[in-house]
Amino acid sequence: MEDEEQEVTEEEEDTTNPQPGGGTAERPPEDDTEPGSDEEEARVDRSNPDVLETVEEAETQADLPEDTEQLREPQTENIGNSTATVKVVLVPEGHVMTVAFAIGLSVQELKSHLASELRVPVEVLQVSLDSRVVEERQSLMELGVRPHGSIRMEMSSTDPTTHPLRPLRPPEHDNMPDVITVRVPTGDGEFQEVVVEIERPPHQKAFMGGYRHRLTGAEYHHAAVQTLPKRRPDRGVVVFSRDTQTVELKSQAQQCPVNVSTQMTGIGCYVSCINDKLVAPGNYISADECHDRRLRAVICLQSYARRWLARQEVERLRRERERRLAWMELQDRRRREEREEQLRDRRQRWMNPQRREDFNLLYRALEKWRCEEEQTINSSLCGSERKAALCLLLEQEAQLIATIGRHRIAVHNNNYDKTIRKFLDKCGAPHQWRAADGRLIEMDTQHTIRARELRDLYASVNEFTAAEEQRLHVLMTLKHTVKEHECQLTRDIVDLIDREVDLMTRGVKAARLEGLRRRICTLFLQYIKTPAFNPEVAKLLKVPQNPSKLRSDMFLCRSCHRYLRSSDFSSAASARLSARCLDCAGLDNIARSRDEFSCYKNILKRLRADEQQLNEDAKIPFLLQVEDLRYLVRVVWASCSALNASTDLYNLVFVRWERKRDWSPWNCILLSKEETSAHMEVQDVHKAYEATFVRRIEHKHMLARRHFSQIPVMAEYLDSQPSAALGNQLVSKPVTMTAKHAADTTPALAR
Repeated sequence: MEDEEQEVTEEEEDTTNPQPGGGTAERPPEDDTEPGSDEEEARVDRSNPDVLETVEEAETQADLPEDTEQLREPQTENIGNSTATVKVVLVPEGHVMTVAFAIGLSVQELKSHLASELRVPVEVLQVSLDSRVVEERQSLMELGVRPHGSIRMEMSSTDPTTHPLRPLRPPEHDNMPDVITVRVPTGDGEFQEVVVEIERPPHQKAFMGGYRHRLTGAEYHHAAVQTLPKRRPDRGVVVFSRDTQTVELKSQAQQCPVNVSTQMTGIGCYVSCINDKLVAPGNYISADECHDRRLRAVICLQSYARRWLARQEVERLRRERERRLAWMELQDRRRREEREEQLRDRRQRWMNPQRREDFNLLYRALEKWRCEEEQTINSSLCGSERKAALCLLLEQEAQLIATIGRHRIAVHNNNYDKTIRKFLDKCGAPHQWRAADGRLIEMDTQHTIRARELRDLYASVNEFTAAEEQRLHVLMTLKHTVKEHECQLTRDIVDLIDREVDLMTRGVKAARLEGLRRRICTLFLQYIKTPAFNPEVAKLLKVPQNPSKLRSDMFLCRSCHRYLRSSDFSSAASARLSARCLDCAGLDNIARSRDEFSCYKNILKRLRADEQQLNEDAKIPFLLQVEDLRYLVRVVWASCSALNASTDLYNLVFVRWERKRDWSPWNCILLSKEETSAHMEVQDVHKAYEATFVRRIEHKHMLARRHFSQIPVMAEYLDSQPSAALGNQLVSKPVTMTAKHAADTTPALAR
């Protein structure tokens, strides 16, 4: 025991380090004793004799009288050696460092101690108290710090960029305080509180094992002791024996339980055999038999696994097949609905035609009926009967044409009012434009307001079923409106208004005034269409107000011999402006060919939509017109599909021949809607199709190239295309106007 006490004393002396303030640093014990407990007080009492001396000196000084001059100087020295708690706040991080420091030392020594702790030069440290810089020669006693008291000071760095103030170990990583207060008995049952600073050694604690969480991977280590391990005295001899591994040797007998013992039936002892089991040895299994059984088990498992995989694959193929069949059924239903919608639309256009295309459809149906009847008559009759049947057919055709003409006149009259209302609405519409944020901005001017007033007045004048008083009020308003401008047109309108007012006052019936009222409406509409009276209408007039523009935009129609504007002629890329006008072409179509272009219009519309999705900069499909596409379908592709020879024009579409190149008349193919999806998946047409089919398609491309190369606007895109597969590819040039054509048009313009 004496040896052990000696070892503990030596170890405590080794762990005690002198501090700058003259105090001692001590580690807390390994156990969980409270800082204020008696054991800790006793341990501190045994291990810190300097603290006891300080306490005794303080008690002695307290017992001496204050007026003793001889003892005043030693008392000052003892007070200077007393320690106090100094809390230093590191600016601007806000970390707090707590140290026990002698109040008799200067601020310079405090800075030196803290500089070594923070590992920064002492010259960059600056200590301040209450926002006032403290001089280095001042001591803590001069700053008002009392023994065993506390003070809070701020410390900053004059060069925070190069030497920032950061503690080597953040305080949140420590669970133990830096300074503890210990109560030390001084005698007579009294205690004195002594401040003790805890020293933190720089060495790393030994790893003593731990645990790891299987789910989160977090590691939990065993806690290490806070004191240094005890140093055992070196005996000079290395001992490896049982004595060094066993704490205590003891011999003890061990008795097994009864239920694990074995007892045999004998004389005087009966053991029941009810719970006994008879175990018979089995057959011996060799290694080959064991491996063979394992192989059969593996084969069985593989067979079941492959069966499961095969079922999964078959199920996947079945789902793919069902999805494919559903998609094909959906496509067929969509095509069927689209075809039925086209038939309903055509039937509606037959029964109630409203546009020029609708009447062309009627004339086309009439021509088809006439051809069928004529073929039937020629095949079944002959001689005079044939001539009589043909005359009857001619009369029926004339009656049907007259019926269509009357219906066309009625539709034109009905559409006239709609056209006028739409024209007046465009005149009175406000100016619109898009702002930078996408909002639609509308602006009204005095001209748009004037146009709306004239539109409303025209609607009131055109209302013939109004009451007499209301009609008189409308006529007076119209009279005052047109009298603002003095001209022959306004004078005629005023005369007609006065005549209607006079007849109404005489009691003339409204049915007899219908012609007069229509004359007033016609003249007022002419008044509205005059830019001098309605400036907003100038932008909607077909005839320009500038005579120079009108002269350069007039062309002669070879059929009706009238000078018309360019908008009255066909806008096809291959058409000439000096040919027939639209009215003459429509009249010739009604009288002779009776063609219907709605199917070609649908093909062109579908082509433009598809190319717009594939390439937003596509231009060639938008340069072609319905007449150009009609030539391409009828002449080049013979109005049938290139694969299955389908002749249903409502089911044919144009797609790219080579999908990587833009669409053009020399890079296209005419297919049915069912064949387009399969063709668009072809990567290389020369590998997917036969050579004969490829040569036939390239021949059609050569015909289209030869035709469209004569058009200057198409020749520009023709030259920019890459070389074709054919060796005799045409290199076209823009066609210029010949001298004869110029000579023909010059006199016409002069006239």
